[in-house]
Amino acid sequence: MAKKRSEVADIDRTIYDITDSEEGFEKLDAGLTPEIVEEISRRKDEPQWMLDFRLKSLETYHRMSNPTWGPSIAGLDMDNIVTYVKPNTDQSATWDEVPDDIKNTFERLGIPEAERSYLAGVGAQYDSELVYHNMQDTASKLGIVYSGIEEALHEPRWEALIREKFMTLIPPTDHKFAALHGAVWSGGSFVYVPAGTKLDFPLQSYFRLNAKGAGQFEHTLIIVEDDADLHFIEGCSAPKYNVANLHAGAVELFVGKRAHLRYSTIENWSKNMYNLNTKRARVDDEGEIEWISGSFG
Repeated sequence: MAKKRSEVADIDRTIYDITDSEEGFEKLDAGLTPEIVEEISRRKDEPQWMLDFRLKSLETYHRMSNPTWGPSIAGLDMDNIVTYVKPNTDQSATWDEVPDDIKNTFERLGIPEAERSYLAGVGAQYDSELVYHNMQDTASKLGIVYSGIEEALHEPRWEALIREKFMTLIPPTDHKFAALHGAVWSGGSFVYVPAGTKLDFPLQSYFRLNAKGAGQFEHTLIIVEDDADLHFIEGCSAPKYNVANLHAGAVELFVGKRAHLRYSTIENWSKNMYNLNTKRARVDDEGEIEWISGSFG
């Protein structure tokens, strides 16, 4: 019987090390200043409260010391990290509209092959922006919301919920790189599953960092209401470079009473990547979470 590529023994690291041209990409200056944070917020057309949140997080970042726990981060210099890179495309719900170089990268990584065969919805982020997002009608008809978190911020119903939940499980005061995330976060996923709703097939988001010397700071916010059930899959990867790259995303998972969430994540980082991701969940009475995490590089 033929093996499938998903078996660990068959994973070929070289498919993750293929790089694409950055021609036509928009980059902000490296480093961390209020002007950079304000420009990120302006590009996202965010509500004022989010800009205020970013600027306060930046102040917190500058006040805090580097964490003393975990591996050495002596080689990470934020003055040399670009915190926002926009690829040469806007978000699309049609795979054919994605530029060929970006599309080819995701094709090599199994997206959207997985969408066609198994998934109820897929989001794909390239550097700092979502480039593709789609969800099957079967999921949306159940009342499930799966979108980019920035897109949801422009919907009054979801903006209020995001404001209530955003960075409450992982406050910027948690550690220096949580504060960094609060200041410069970009892209990510918003999922809302109504009470009593059960989705038989997973949703998946995939985050690809291509730019050299850059950071990726996506935010995942998942809310599974009482008696609901969801399986959510995240994947991350980046090519190998001879300079430092940074991944400092955040994942916040809210699981209601008697609800069930299966959260699966696989990360494929190269040796030059500082992976300073923070993930946290809150599970209500009789709720359940299955947390499956794996990484290799």
